[in-house]
Amino acid sequence: MELKQIKELMAAMEKAGIKRLRIKDKDEYELELEREDESAPHAHPASMPIYTHHETPPRFPAHRGHFPEEPRAEDKKVDGKYITAPLVGTMYQAATPEDAAFVKVGDRVDESTIVCIIEAMKVMNEVKAGMSGTIAEILIDNAHPVEFGTKLFRIV
Repeated sequence: MELKQIKELMAAMEKAGIKRLRIKDKDEYELELEREDESAPHAHPASMPIYTHHETPPRFPAHRGHFPEEPRAEDKKVDGKYITAPLVGTMYQAATPEDAAFVKVGDRVDESTIVCIIEAMKVMNEVKAGMSGTIAEILIDNAHPVEFGTKLFRIV
């Protein structure tokens, strides 16, 4: 990543009000940017610290954190099982924009019920429920990108 790109990221962070950004490329680099607290005097984006994989960013005490702690999804007790994405791609809830969704909340499904399609590299892959139950929650919006293992539906 070039210095010009890093400076553009820093300016975009300031404009969007983002306090911290971390980018990690599996083999090439790791970049972590963090802005000063809003209550502190404003610093120019060029003066924000830049850390690469060769350096370890300083660790600050918990009381300096910029992000309020929210309950993690794992901490919430929710009944049911999940249908997860079997591959990386874009999830679609219907075969075409004009068609009705494959399933909606309250629908009964069995192992072979098609619940959505995930498009990967222009190939439409049908996703089957793989379990029996009732759709309790649709966790991903239509036409939203998903990663392998992303929870798509909650089944009870």
